[in-house]
Amino acid sequence: MPPTVDAHTPLHLRHLAHWPPHAPQHLALPEGTLYDNVLASCARHPDRAYLIYYDTAISYRRFQDETERLAGHLQQVCGVQQGDRVLLYLQNSPQFALAYYAILRANAVVVPVNPMNLADELAHYVDDAQAQVVITAQDLYPQVQALLRQGRAAQAPGHGLKHALVTAYSDYLDAPTTLRVPDVIAAARLPLSDDGAVAWVDALSAARKPGPLLAQADDLAVMPYTSGTTGHPKGCMHTHRSVMYNTVARGVWLQSPPDAVQLAVLPFFHVTGMQNAMNGTLYQGATTVLLPRWDREAALQLIERYRVHGTQMISTMVVDMLSHPDVDRFDLSSLRSIGGGGAAMPEAVAGKLKALTGLDYIEGYGLSETMAATHINPVHRPKRQCLGIPIFDVDSRVVDPTTLAELPEGEVGEIITSG
Repeated sequence: MPPTVDAHTPLHLRHLAHWPPHAPQHLALPEGTLYDNVLASCARHPDRAYLIYYDTAISYRRFQDETERLAGHLQQVCGVQQGDRVLLYLQNSPQFALAYYAILRANAVVVPVNPMNLADELAHYVDDAQAQVVITAQDLYPQVQALLRQGRAAQAPGHGLKHALVTAYSDYLDAPTTLRVPDVIAAARLPLSDDGAVAWVDALSAARKPGPLLAQADDLAVMPYTSGTTGHPKGCMHTHRSVMYNTVARGVWLQSPPDAVQLAVLPFFHVTGMQNAMNGTLYQGATTVLLPRWDREAALQLIERYRVHGTQMISTMVVDMLSHPDVDRFDLSSLRSIGGGGAAMPEAVAGKLKALTGLDYIEGYGLSETMAATHINPVHRPKRQCLGIPIFDVDSRVVDPTTLAELPEGEVGEIITSG
C-alpha cells in the first residue's frame, strides 16, 4: 500500500501517494556490467529471438557469438584497449546493438552518434571523445572517409580516426519479407578501398577471440552527447551501474513480462530508444522488433504480425499512426503498453488512442544526463499531459535557481534531480 501522505509530508515525497502498488520504492540493481546481461540472457534463452529485423530473427546465441567476434576485431585489429572511446554511427539496425555490446565486451566505451550528423559535426565527436575507431554503415561512410584519411595520415599516433568498421544494412536481411524495405536498407554491400576501413562481414568471418572481460560496474560504459544548446554537444559520462539503473527500472515500472515483444521505432543513439527497446529488452531476455526509421505502415504490420506487447513512440508518431486511413483493419489487441516523451501528448490524440487500443499513453521525462527517464506516470493512474512522478530512488525538486531553496506548490523554478 502507498504510504500515508498529508499536508505535513515534505513536497519531494508527496508523489508517493500515487506510487504504483506493484513497485518497490527501492530498486535493487545487479552488480555486474552491461555485457553480463548478454551472458545471462543467452544462458537462459539461447534460441529465443532477441532482434527481429524485416522478418529476420537473430537469436541470443547468435548475438553473443557475433559480439565476441567483433570485440576480438576491435582489440586485435583496431588496438582498442580498456576505457577507449569507440564511435557508434549507425541507424537502428541489428548492427547497432551488436556493435554497442561488442564495444562493451572489448572493455571500451560506447559513444553513440546521431546518424543525421555530417562530417564537420562528426569531427567534434572524434576530437572531444579522442576516438580512434568508428563503427558505421556504408551510407554514412562518406561522412567518415575524410576524417579517417586525415587520422591515418597524422604523425601523432593517438590523433584522429585510425580504423573504421563498415557494414551494409542488407547484411542482416536473411529472410524473405513482405514488409516495405527502404532502398538504403536493401542496398547491396559496396567494396572498401581505404586503408583502415574493414567490412563488417570480414571482421565477423575472421572470428577473432577477445581478451577477458575486465570492466567493472563503476567503469565508464556509454557517453551519449547532449544537443549542445550552449556551444558544442557535451558528453554525458555514464558507468555500467548508471546505465544499468534505467535498463532495469523500465521493465519493473511498466510491468513488462520477460517474454514480451517490444517494437523499436525510437533511435538507439538516443537514450530513450537505447534503454527501452535495446538494453531493457536484452536484460529481460525479451524480443525487440526493429525499424530503422519511422514507417507507420510497417509499424502497424509488425504490431499485428509479432503480437507486440509494448512500444515507445513520440507524440508525432502516434498522430501519424492514428491517421493511417486503414488503422482499424490492423489487429492491435496484443498491445499492453505505449508511451514516450519529448513533447506533451495532445488530449484529442490521447483520446483517440484510448478508443482504438484501450490504452493510456504513458508519458515520462528524462535527460541524456540521467540515461533516460527520471519521471514516469504510474501505469495504474496516468495523468494526461503530465511528465509523471519521480521513479525508484529519485529525489526531484523544484527550486529557486538563484538561492536553490525549494519552492512551494504552484511556483515556477528549476528542476534539480538526484538518483
